[in-house]
Amino acid sequence: MKKSVFLGTLAFAGLAAGAAAAATLDDVKARGKLNCGVTTGLVGFAAPDANGVWEGFDVAVCRAVAAAVLGDPTAVEFVPTTGQTRFTALASGEIDLLARNTTWTFSRDVDLKFEFVGINYYDGQGFIAPRELGVTSAKELDGATVCIQTGTTTELNLADFFRSNNISYEPVPIETNAEAQQQYLAGACDVYTTDASGLASTRATFENPADHVILPEIISKEPLGPLVRHGDNEWGDIARWTLNALIAAEEYGVTSANVDELAKGTDNPEINRLLGTEGNLGEMLGLDNQWAVRAIKAGGNYGEVFEKNIGENTPIGLARGLNAQWTDGGLLYAPPFR
Repeated sequence: MKKSVFLGTLAFAGLAAGAAAAATLDDVKARGKLNCGVTTGLVGFAAPDANGVWEGFDVAVCRAVAAAVLGDPTAVEFVPTTGQTRFTALASGEIDLLARNTTWTFSRDVDLKFEFVGINYYDGQGFIAPRELGVTSAKELDGATVCIQTGTTTELNLADFFRSNNISYEPVPIETNAEAQQQYLAGACDVYTTDASGLASTRATFENPADHVILPEIISKEPLGPLVRHGDNEWGDIARWTLNALIAAEEYGVTSANVDELAKGTDNPEINRLLGTEGNLGEMLGLDNQWAVRAIKAGGNYGEVFEKNIGENTPIGLARGLNAQWTDGGLLYAPPFR
């Protein structure tokens, strides 16, 4: 009797979880737009342009998911979030997806009940200082005042780094990157610390970027990626495989310019499955077979998105580094589409 009750409870729990998993996808379709959490403004990653249109590396993930699900990359409501508010916004259902240069950690995954759907940027924490300060290493920062965003992994990494090097610092807590930039330029802190990509983005907005130096130390691993709520398994699959589609597209030479032509069929079975001319991968996601074609057309493959927003020919000026394809010595790798 006890066994049958237990199994019945499990079955009910499974049905409830299944309903929860389908809820986000249904909500997005019914609403006709994706609510996507982004940063309050980080040039190259997520920031509105002069016309108020959001652009950037993380923004491209939101648009690709909207294109895959709704057929329209512009069907996105961008919700600016801070380091303190981003997780509440996701947990409460205010946003469907968080794509905000957020580090995948154990506690965020397990304790906060979120599901990271992949890594779209391999990063690490660094420091920026005025060149006139004369500092060439973060180990020379004993007694420095440091601007630091609260509610972030950088806050914890900073404490670990100074403690392990037996040096002291005075934190200057700030809420947003814009506030950090303002405080740093005003001299309220000697240095600013955040992800190295964020430092490059911030420096690019300075009137005289050459007057500021990013110190050589990278003091942490910061795997950044989009995330959804636990229990949204179907929705998580859509977000995960949309990101994978952009990564795989670059590996296989599928671009925003040639995707329509390649979608007519190729000699490469993997490309055919990715673009829906073979198999039924779209059906498995609860979408049609053109979902990946739309995602790639939205802003291009991973390489196109990188180069347009943060690459070496942009003011941000980031090299691919660890974010190169695995075939080029990087860590970027999409599981097989089969």
